[in-house]
Amino acid sequence: GFIGCVADDAFGGYVKQYMSGQGINLDGMMTDNSGSRTSVAFTEMKPSDCTVLIYRNKASDLTIKPEQVDPEYIASSKVLVVTGTALSESPSREATLIAMEHARRSNTLVVLDVDYRPYSWRTDVDASIYYGIAAGLSDIVIGNREEFDMMETVLAPGNTDDDATADRFLRANTQVVVVKAGEFGSKVYCRDGHKFQQGIFRVDVQKPFGSGDSFAGGLIWTLVNGGELEDGVKHGSAAAAINVSGNSCTEAMPTKEQLFDFIETREQSL
Repeated sequence: GFIGCVADDAFGGYVKQYMSGQGINLDGMMTDNSGSRTSVAFTEMKPSDCTVLIYRNKASDLTIKPEQVDPEYIASSKVLVVTGTALSESPSREATLIAMEHARRSNTLVVLDVDYRPYSWRTDVDASIYYGIAAGLSDIVIGNREEFDMMETVLAPGNTDDDATADRFLRANTQVVVVKAGEFGSKVYCRDGHKFQQGIFRVDVQKPFGSGDSFAGGLIWTLVNGGELEDGVKHGSAAAAINVSGNSCTEAMPTKEQLFDFIETREQSL
């Protein structure tokens, strides 16, 4: 399912049609007719020094209002996944935080994918304040080292110690912190003191974008289906590798069969 907003125009209609075609429930999708525009991105297909040009003037997704978030819709879900861009402006910011509050009350798992885009925020200080609030409402927080640097702008400026970062965020409701480090894999910290690392699956990279969403998707899908955290992180890492080796974004995300075949082939070759 999806909670968000698109513009009341042909492009917004196309987005909704595409998502429905992917089997996504749109009961939480709103349509804004105030003159906002659905965002669009143009990306270069290059493995490095890749330019991503994003048009976000009066972005429709940031117009969703707190009163448009249905607590029963969230209560019917196993997981609420929040991406940090939704926190960057009002009224989307308040809608996101109330959605997280609804999830906490209904025992729906809350996952914060930091997904920090500096151009969406006035300053890192502003971002760190609201990300800090959102992290405290989350069961799982996923981000890369640079994103945690931003989140620590106020409380621990200059910190680069992943262990200290995890200790700082494994508070309130947070049970798991995942610190991604690109080619160096990821570190996972749990509230009960358990921690582990996951390496990457090396592939011929075609472009850098899409890996974060694929990682989160693989991890969350595993947990929703009763899998272990370690397997979820491995599945996320494999899904990220598959995605960056493809020549698109959404379509490059693997099916379950493709994911398992990829992992089995790589593990057999070790």
